[in-house]
Amino acid sequence: MRSILKKTFSVLLLFCFVLTLTTKVSAETDQERLQRLTDEIAKYQQELDRLGNQANTLSNLIAQYNTQIKLTQLKISQTEEKILLLGGRIEQLESSLTDLNKAYTERVARTYKMSRFSESYLLFVSMQNISDAITSFNYLKRLQAADIDLLDRLKNAQDLYQQEKTGQEALQKDLESQKVSLSGQKNAKAQLLEQTKNDEKKYQSLLASAKSELEAIQAIIAGKGVEELVGHISEGNRIATMIKGPSCNSSGTHVHFVVAVSSVVQNPFSYLRSGVSYDNCSGSACGSSDGDPFNPSGSWNWPVNEKIKYHQGYGSTWAVRNSWVGQIYNFHNGIDIESETGFDVKAVKSGNMYRGSYTGSSGCRLRYVRVHHDDGGIDTFYLHINFI
Repeated sequence: MRSILKKTFSVLLLFCFVLTLTTKVSAETDQERLQRLTDEIAKYQQELDRLGNQANTLSNLIAQYNTQIKLTQLKISQTEEKILLLGGRIEQLESSLTDLNKAYTERVARTYKMSRFSESYLLFVSMQNISDAITSFNYLKRLQAADIDLLDRLKNAQDLYQQEKTGQEALQKDLESQKVSLSGQKNAKAQLLEQTKNDEKKYQSLLASAKSELEAIQAIIAGKGVEELVGHISEGNRIATMIKGPSCNSSGTHVHFVVAVSSVVQNPFSYLRSGVSYDNCSGSACGSSDGDPFNPSGSWNWPVNEKIKYHQGYGSTWAVRNSWVGQIYNFHNGIDIESETGFDVKAVKSGNMYRGSYTGSSGCRLRYVRVHHDDGGIDTFYLHINFI
């Protein structure tokens, strides 16, 4: 009995000592490594902030990309280091839990056997002398008290183990997200170099075109376009065609589709129906995991035929966060889509149709169609189109 008690206390002592000592020794080395990564992250973040306050030039934007890429790589290393450190702690906890479970099982069995003789007169009868009986009785009481303590320690160790496992899973998700971000940043840089051919004039031309487009779209939604009433049209009527290829303030074929109520833009996905076939090309590449959400939940039919090619979403998009267009605007007020089977643009609901245009400061005349719906006081806008 005395040996069982000593063995149990030894396991508890070993659990506390090994976990504490090993963690401290490991933490000293790992902490230094983590601190170095943290310091480097802070340095690159300061550099990124500094570059963001400088002139909007191609060379500066490339420097921002390079700095952001390095910053993300450091964050990945930091997360991997945390996962490694946590993995070591989890292994220690698993080993300690095994020992504690074994000790607790042995203790419960031993205590159960002794409890059958817990009555004082049975102890006196079963023992050869009074001294042994008293000693056994006292050990039993101490074992029962220690059982409660051991059970509490076991529960605490199990809770800590679960917390560490949950933390490890969260870090793993962070790591996966950071790796996706890194891939997107590298692709965004490659796209920039492809679009500009590393030429400052081409970059400034892209910026000017985007600024002009933003100015025009905001003015059109605010009712400042020059319009003429065409007449009443029905849902599904063909109202325009998409311009093929690049055009005024547009880098390629698509319709910029906007929903507005009293000149306040709404999320088109709240109105368009789900269940359509599409390719998501709104991220770093078509089909990449970093694209904008495609989550329509309404009842309207779409303004273009399936299969839909989805270029940019609503709100804070991948392009806003990662590409040069984020230098111009931080919120996309519609969605950019095209059809992979044709160029027709259709009315999503019945209403009065207007043809309009707006000429911005760049001299570019942006054509559009507006449909004022019969129900709900909603306006839908269809931009980058040809009149029919």
